[in-house]
Amino acid sequence: MSSDIQIAREHKMLHIEKISEKLNIDKEDLELYGKYKAKIPLTYKEKKTGKKGALILVSAISPTPAGEGKTTVSIGLAQGMNRLGHQATVVLREPSLGPVFGIKGGATGGGYSQVVPMEDINLHFTGDFSAVEKAHNLLAAIIDNNIQSKKRSLNIDPRTISWKRVMDMNDRSLRHVVVGLGGTSSGIPRETGFDITAASEIMAILCLSEDLQDLKRRLGNIFVGYTFDKKPIYARDLNAHGAMAALLKDAIKPNLVQTLEHTPAIIHGGPFANIAQGTNTVIATKTSLALSDYTITEAGFGFDLGAEKFLDIKSRIAGLNPQAVVLVATVRALKYHGGMALKTLKEETTACAEGVCPIEEITGRVDSLKAGIGNLQKHIENIKQFNLTPVVAINRFTTDAQEEIDFIKQSCAELGVECALAEVWAKGGEGAIELAEKVVKAVDASLAAGNKFVPMYELTESVEAKIEKISKKIYGAEAVDYTPKAKADLKKIYDLGLQDLAICMAKTQKSLSDNPALLGRPKDFIITVREIEIAAGAGFLIPITGEIMRMPGLPETPASEAMDITAEGEITGLF
Repeated sequence: MSSDIQIAREHKMLHIEKISEKLNIDKEDLELYGKYKAKIPLTYKEKKTGKKGALILVSAISPTPAGEGKTTVSIGLAQGMNRLGHQATVVLREPSLGPVFGIKGGATGGGYSQVVPMEDINLHFTGDFSAVEKAHNLLAAIIDNNIQSKKRSLNIDPRTISWKRVMDMNDRSLRHVVVGLGGTSSGIPRETGFDITAASEIMAILCLSEDLQDLKRRLGNIFVGYTFDKKPIYARDLNAHGAMAALLKDAIKPNLVQTLEHTPAIIHGGPFANIAQGTNTVIATKTSLALSDYTITEAGFGFDLGAEKFLDIKSRIAGLNPQAVVLVATVRALKYHGGMALKTLKEETTACAEGVCPIEEITGRVDSLKAGIGNLQKHIENIKQFNLTPVVAINRFTTDAQEEIDFIKQSCAELGVECALAEVWAKGGEGAIELAEKVVKAVDASLAAGNKFVPMYELTESVEAKIEKISKKIYGAEAVDYTPKAKADLKKIYDLGLQDLAICMAKTQKSLSDNPALLGRPKDFIITVREIEIAAGAGFLIPITGEIMRMPGLPETPASEAMDITAEGEITGLF
């Protein structure tokens, strides 16, 4: 079996100008980054093209650590819709180097459902992550410079500074650091740390901004800390937002690439969904909606994380209205939620790899599915709470037995939900034909009925009420508890007048609860909010639950160990 990178290299890419023609983008407007990548001007976001502009959100059930192939299904679905004669574009997030060099690998899909050039996209791409990192760290440098200053000091209390530095790498050693050591000429010593770039508020702001002016306004609204006399300080008070916006002048423009089947793909922005909003940029999504009949976009991790934030934060801010939600499910994830150990899930037998298992093994496998099916059921319920139509896509792996596939289909039928097998890794767009047909049917029915999604909460509700609605209605919690630190943060939020901001929960992706060990569909649990961070520029508050790492660490055997480059410059080992 060929690896993802081998499959990608076997396919001949078209010049990016050929891809832009499919979206009626004038090649003279493209900002080329070589032959196969380009940036699209912001003016196309508002272009009137007469396209249908239907929006399809791809989400997933609670994933295993390796993920369930949501990006692969999104790409395969777009390819499948184009095979049916529809004009569809896939809109995705940019990969972070943390997962690329860590445990999950790249984020360009897999098999015959990939976006290319995969090496470029997974590594430096067009430099957007670097620009976000520089803009973020510029503000950090300006803050420390102001503390050091004698003539222009704003009298900032270093103990109240909430702004850390960022780097696009998993590096646990940087979580907690002390800066300013080395004497008076080296700054004021204080404790701080690093977050991963995908968790930066700058990334969140980039993904929610409508244009450069909106970007600059949001950057100016970043809350930094307090002065010694308790006055709040924002980035605009430091005159930092203009230079930060200048660093992002190219990063704000969406990136155009292609799939293996030459379907247009727009890739832009890259916040994680367990610690940020987990969606691509408003600009990328709106650009695709203006230029395409169907826009397929994904949101990070399970529906309880990325999709909830896509709806309650991004869609509300940008005025978006998805017509359908594709919920990606896998046999392995449901067995995992049914109590099967990860080690067991990885063990493949030759017989089961052919789709035919010994009867005793099938019985054990289906029993695990039955125990874990509650996770799928809860995510389906959550989709319906937003007044949206779910279509379940079973992302098939070679080790899945037909009896397992049949059980999931039966379960969906009992819930009155459309379900289709997605064999997109092995077959590309051809493996998504059934799924594409059902999604188009769901979208057209929604458009004909004029359906509108219903947010989970109103922004004017209290912070506690908004957190409670998400925790109880989406996660299934019995109650919400607040630590003394979180209660102090609530008081600060009300004192600053920021209580009407949206909620961006930071929570484990492994469970519907805040405890990664509670798999399946946990009940009677309590969500504990440890603290609440303020992202005033992005326009949301971040209640932090459980043990959430904003700077992940590398695994025992990082994916980077398998990577290399030949004397001819060919990268190997990337997946």
